[in-house]
Amino acid sequence: MRLTAPLALAVAASAVAAAFVVPVLASGGPAPAPASAAPASAAPSALQRDADAIRDLGVTGVQARVTGPDGRSQVVTSGVADVRTKRPVPPDGRFRFASVTKTFTATVVLQLVGEGRLSLDDTVEHVLPGVVHGNGNDGRRITVRNLLQHTGGLHDDMPSIDSPESYDLHRLDTHTAEEFVARAMRHEPYFAPGTDWKYSNTGYILLGMIIERVTGNPWDAEVRDRVLRPLGMNHTAFPDGSPRITGPHARGYQRFETGGLTDVTENRDSAWAGAAGGLIGTTADLDRFLRALDAGRLLRPAEQGEMRRGVPVKGPLATVWAGAKDGLGLFTRPLTCGGTYSFHSGDILGYKTRNAVTFDGRRSVVISMSTMLEDTMDHAVQQENAASTLIDNALCGTR
Repeated sequence: MRLTAPLALAVAASAVAAAFVVPVLASGGPAPAPASAAPASAAPSALQRDADAIRDLGVTGVQARVTGPDGRSQVVTSGVADVRTKRPVPPDGRFRFASVTKTFTATVVLQLVGEGRLSLDDTVEHVLPGVVHGNGNDGRRITVRNLLQHTGGLHDDMPSIDSPESYDLHRLDTHTAEEFVARAMRHEPYFAPGTDWKYSNTGYILLGMIIERVTGNPWDAEVRDRVLRPLGMNHTAFPDGSPRITGPHARGYQRFETGGLTDVTENRDSAWAGAAGGLIGTTADLDRFLRALDAGRLLRPAEQGEMRRGVPVKGPLATVWAGAKDGLGLFTRPLTCGGTYSFHSGDILGYKTRNAVTFDGRRSVVISMSTMLEDTMDHAVQQENAASTLIDNALCGTR
């Protein structure tokens, strides 16, 4: 399972996101504007060159979508969807959202806050009595806000697939949210709640459990009914127990420290990542969600303000994401040309997702890369930097 933030991944590899919806959404909103593509004879666009630069690092397939102020999208692809058949990357291909799912989870939690069914100051113990305790873990001291903002201090103890051999052994394993929380409770917390910052999958697993306790429905059913259906995100879903990606998609590959490039397309990581990283969808759907969220179509102003109110990112991520802050299920980062964008990354076996929406909501970017480079720290950082360059160029190019 790979649901950690990008530089943390690199370090590990080297030693190494009443249902309140604005009424216009009830009809599903307007259909997305058609994507445009340059004629085959035209010179490569800047977007194409940046996608090709990611490919040239050893990423097998890249799909990049940029949407402008008029709602029209440009989509480019690079590389191949399958190293064996050499078929092209589908421009509408599905992929594992990984930790971008956290922003969907956070959106539902904040909707429940806006409805008065939950408070950001509610403790975990208040909502899930007896679940977080032992070895210094105390659910009476951890709030919903702490979970959303990675300031709860809870330990992550997630199964890890870090070689072709472990992939073959464990790719079809099944796990439950309760199991992950119980594993975390075997460890002392990293720090006292609210005193520091550290990315936590366990926190979002707990948020999925909180959604179910408050609503009586699984987290993914609430995401479906509150977000996916109202926005017309017809190609995004939770796979439940299936190891497969349905519909057109590029196969996912992992470059482990040993063993070369490994096809890791079919596995149950998304199924048991749950509220921390379980959704599968398309760049068009993800772009639609992020732009709707930015435009205030999913949250009331008070909750949207809370989502954007960030604390500084710490540790290795502070280096790779210079100036980044973590809000409630959404990060922010400055652009080199001025201004700020919001985003949430996603890393999981075989798929790396990056995205961005300018704070004024005028431009957005979604990138799906169907290879995770984890053989060396240098390669992992190069892939991260190349994606950041594409985003910065796309958002700053017409400013």
